[in-house]
Amino acid sequence: MDAIEKELFSPPESVRHMKKLDKAAFTKTITLPALVVPPKSCQAVRKHFHGRLLTCKGLKTIVDGPKPGTKLVLFSPLETPKDEDRDFLSSIGAESTDHSLQLNYDIWPADKILRAVLPSGAEVTSAFESVGHIAHVNLRDSQLEYKRVIGEVLLDKNCPRVRTVVNKTSNIEETYRFFKMELLAGDDDMVATVKENGCTFTFDFSKVYWNSRLHTEHKRIVDLLRPGDVVYDVFAGVGPFAIPAAKRGCVIYANDLNPDSFQYLATNARNNGVLDRVKTFNLDGREFLRKVVEKSSPVSHVIMNLPAMAVDFLDVFSGGLFGENSPMIYCYCFSKAEDVVRDAQVQCERVLGANLDACVHYVRDVAPNKAMMCVQFRLPRQVGAKQENGGEGPPLKKTKH
Repeated sequence: MDAIEKELFSPPESVRHMKKLDKAAFTKTITLPALVVPPKSCQAVRKHFHGRLLTCKGLKTIVDGPKPGTKLVLFSPLETPKDEDRDFLSSIGAESTDHSLQLNYDIWPADKILRAVLPSGAEVTSAFESVGHIAHVNLRDSQLEYKRVIGEVLLDKNCPRVRTVVNKTSNIEETYRFFKMELLAGDDDMVATVKENGCTFTFDFSKVYWNSRLHTEHKRIVDLLRPGDVVYDVFAGVGPFAIPAAKRGCVIYANDLNPDSFQYLATNARNNGVLDRVKTFNLDGREFLRKVVEKSSPVSHVIMNLPAMAVDFLDVFSGGLFGENSPMIYCYCFSKAEDVVRDAQVQCERVLGANLDACVHYVRDVAPNKAMMCVQFRLPRQVGAKQENGGEGPPLKKTKH
């Protein structure tokens, strides 16, 4: 589609800078060349004029004609029958004409609607994270003036799958580390139900942390576990690691400082039939590890998925925390370094005071030049033996999650 056609089939310029959705304002009429043909000749016309007929998503190439028993075959706006087509047209009894075609809001997808509404050249947000019935967007400052119409368009164009549209605000809840958000359009219903890795999770998206983009990472870790493994999930959230791991036959000690996450973690364990294999705790991460870990019991894996600060919690491992056990640790962190793999490992080594034989896994980019990484390593025995006489390591301190 060339520039002329693109402009012709775009929403009217009059909707630019719209702040409240007005569907009627998107209506426009264009004139297209057409042929009036008998219905039986439509396929022959399609074949003869292949590549010259109207091919615009949401619009029909063939519509009812001006008289009963006729059809209209619509051409692209810059195409018309040529002299060499005369014999063909005569053989089927076709007649050239013009057709007024009305375009409206319903034919355009969300990105075209928003591109027409936002200032020329502005970044368009039409993609979103799906969290159950909730569409979650991250609007830039330049888009906030248009946030209501963006929400209304996304709701309208993705209904009934989407019933609620929210925008993440810039503020992060300091203690429990979930993003604050505002309702842009739809129902003020933040309790979502999500299916992931064969499990069902229910939670209040406005009060807990959930990221649907991490489903592959959740599955990757769970696939490494084996039935009977004892797993400590230090920052468990609502259970994206813990619940499928319990379904796999693991014994799970799952903790989260956020009381809402703790509540939904227990709810999800019960709803998925694994409450007998998931022990839930509502403690600070260090307190959880210091108080709950039984040195005489086997510990297979420790998952630490709080990338903003999980590395800082590694100091709890000194002082014989796991006794004779040497569990596999999965510590998540962020890196802005040029060599993100090396940097992630060094972050962990610096806190532990030991060199690591680690496997560093890239998870995803969370921002330009900022990667989320997972450092996987077996806890070195010398780390657990740092404190003499079975000391309990550094004094217990609380860190806001």
